[in-house]
Amino acid sequence: MSTEAPRERRPAPVLAPAASAESGTTSPPETPKKPPAPPLPFLLDFFPLEDAKQTRLSAFFDNLRAGRLTTTRCRKDGRVRWPPRVVCPECHTSELDWVDLPVDGRIYAFSAVLMGAPLGMESEVPFVVGLVEVDGVPFRMFGRIVGTPWDQCHVGQKVRAEPYDLPDGRVFYRFRTVPA
Repeated sequence: MSTEAPRERRPAPVLAPAASAESGTTSPPETPKKPPAPPLPFLLDFFPLEDAKQTRLSAFFDNLRAGRLTTTRCRKDGRVRWPPRVVCPECHTSELDWVDLPVDGRIYAFSAVLMGAPLGMESEVPFVVGLVEVDGVPFRMFGRIVGTPWDQCHVGQKVRAEPYDLPDGRVFYRFRTVPA
């Protein structure tokens, strides 16, 4: 237990405006300029690198840029997988072919992002993400859903996959709702 008296808190000193040597007048202090925001770190980038030097899945992005949604099919067991692979997870072969996927489907489940968006996507709130059952394939695809406000989306709603050009020249896919 201390026997010292509590210390008095003093306010921080206020800096007076600087006086001009020539005119003797004062001017308000300059506000420091904010440095430009640094680019997002790679680990926070939700869109993958697409170049053939960076990924063996570059054909997916090339096909998407040409308007085709594709994935890989194993030559040995014939299974079509999503997302595209470089090796079959069953038989471990790298003998895979690129195949076109249907672009039409229906919303299986969705969620609206109303706050707490990932870094760099804050200005896009609110937006919808969801699982889509793509017609004719044995899997569901996750992606952004656009074209309908979040509070008007519903399970079973028709959607169509489309390429989406990113501002930096890359491409990705998303699903656009189809009018009933």
